[in-house]
Parts: sequence; structure tokens; C-alpha cells
Amino acid sequence: MGIENLKPAEGSTHSRKRVGRGQASGTGKTAARGQKGQKSRTGYKRKRNFEGGQQPLAKRLPKIGFHSNTVKPYVINIEKIKAVAELEEITMETIRGVHKVANSVAKIKLVGAKAKDLASKIKDENVTTTGN
Repeated sequence: MGIENLKPAEGSTHSRKRVGRGQASGTGKTAARGQKGQKSRTGYKRKRNFEGGQQPLAKRLPKIGFHSNTVKPYVINIEKIKAVAELEEITMETIRGVHKVANSVAKIKLVGAKAKDLASKIKDENVTTTGN
């Protein structure tokens, strides 16, 4: 048996209906499109979301919500987490070593009464204090 001998199973395929081929065919004259109207015309294509001229649902409902693209920093209070304040050099990696921070966090902000004093220890541009 070769690939050239393959045929579809019996009854699995149907021949295409040939419309507009005379009155005797049963689909002559209007070619099963009805009488007049937009859908009977050549080149008609119904737009997605079209509701017959009625205002579409997407336009009737109010626009709600807002998504900001600015990255909000993860805030660490150094008065509560003293291990961060005691680090020699403050970077993202050293903070992750002493405090559990998700991998998705891109920026960290240190807050607290003495956060400005830590500015000289910070060696990473993604870590900031309330002062800078």
C-alpha cells in the first residue's frame, strides 16, 4: 500500500454544494442568500462585534480600570528588619541573603528613621533609601 493509493473513508467527505447554477438545482437565482439586504450582497463580511446596527456591548459598558507600567519598589522598614541595616554592603543579593524577597522584585526601597544613614553602604542602583 502506497501513499498514492490512500482514500478517505466511505461517507466521510461530501461534495461541495454548487450554488447559483440555475433554477433546477434548487439553489439558483438568489443562490440561497434570500432576497435583498446586506447579507445577500457580494463581498459581505460581518464585522466581529457587529450587532445589527445596535450599539455593541463593548461600547455600551463603561471603561474601567487602569494598569500602571511603573515598577513599584518593595519596601523594607530597617527598624523592623535590623539584619538589613547591619550589612556591610547593601545590594539586592545581600538583602536576599538576610531577608526573604521574591525573585520578581526588581527594586527595593529602605525606609525608617535611620534609612538615610545607610545611603553610603548601598552599592546597587536598584536599592534606594527615602532620602535619594
